[in-house]
Amino acid sequence: MRSTRPKPLHLLCGKPMVLHVIDALAELHVERVVVVVGHGADRVIKTVQEQVRPDLEIEFVEQRVQRGTGDAVAVALTAFPEDDSDEDSDLVVMPGDTPLLRPATLAALVRTHRAADAAATLLTAEVADPTGYGRVIRGKDDKVHRVVEELDLSGDDHEVLTEVNTSIYCFRRSVLAPSLRRISPDNAKGEYYLTDVVEVLYDAGYPVVALPAPDPMEAAGVNDRAQLAVAEAELRDRTNERWMRRGVTMLDPERTYIDDSVELGTDVTIFPGTLLQGATTIGDNAEIGPDARLVDCTVGEDAVVEQTVARQATIGNRARVGPFAVLQPGAVVADDAVVAPFEMITGPDA
Repeated sequence: MRSTRPKPLHLLCGKPMVLHVIDALAELHVERVVVVVGHGADRVIKTVQEQVRPDLEIEFVEQRVQRGTGDAVAVALTAFPEDDSDEDSDLVVMPGDTPLLRPATLAALVRTHRAADAAATLLTAEVADPTGYGRVIRGKDDKVHRVVEELDLSGDDHEVLTEVNTSIYCFRRSVLAPSLRRISPDNAKGEYYLTDVVEVLYDAGYPVVALPAPDPMEAAGVNDRAQLAVAEAELRDRTNERWMRRGVTMLDPERTYIDDSVELGTDVTIFPGTLLQGATTIGDNAEIGPDARLVDCTVGEDAVVEQTVARQATIGNRARVGPFAVLQPGAVVADDAVVAPFEMITGPDA
């Protein structure tokens, strides 16, 4: 059967999922970013290099055989020189399928870790349905003792344990590699679990603490197409709220779809059923919609575009387009021009 599990390059609000995860590093002073790749490595590397924000330098290491999260982190550590003198630095570990994590939450995780002088700090969450998540077991002084993956739970633990591990961590670098060497694949999946490092550190007397996520939705992983749709809706709501707080008017935000890469001017009005995608830019005071789809388009100031489909088109200042117009790639609508209803404007190569 063909797998339907979303991949790191599945788009959410026009951006590959893995780049949303990398964006969560925005409030941290990061010296090195390492991405562990596996299946489809070449495509992932190419996409991340082309689209990652320019202030981040990304290194890639390949996990040739998928032997679990612990093995993936061990592979990632090969990108850090053994003679690096900064052994007391901290390492943040995140999965590539948590696109809803906010930069402020990740920054709070690191602050909590350093304030507690912890060897490891977990981001945890209390969720109504913990199915699929590893459960957090606390020991003395409320410190984190261990994490038990769901397949390895026994008895009533499925219902009693509700604090879940999000797979987002901050580790003291000097203790991580030695701890990884002490874990084994003695579990239901026969994999090296990164979560086993928690118990290794606890048993060795190191402090292991947890920070509950302020919003459990932030820690939601994307494991199927239904969860992908939920994440897309959450990111779309955040995008729309951000633009409305900057002065953009949306008559129905629930029916307005704006990619993360779109740029809007001041006092733009967007009517229901509008999709703005790719590298689209909208000028000040423009009106878009209802029922318009613009992909990689440039719209000038004071323009009106309604019930129109356009790709890679340029619409001038004060132009009027539609309703029911089609602008093909390369089409140009001059300043003050009017595109009549049901009209098609072709590009130069049409």
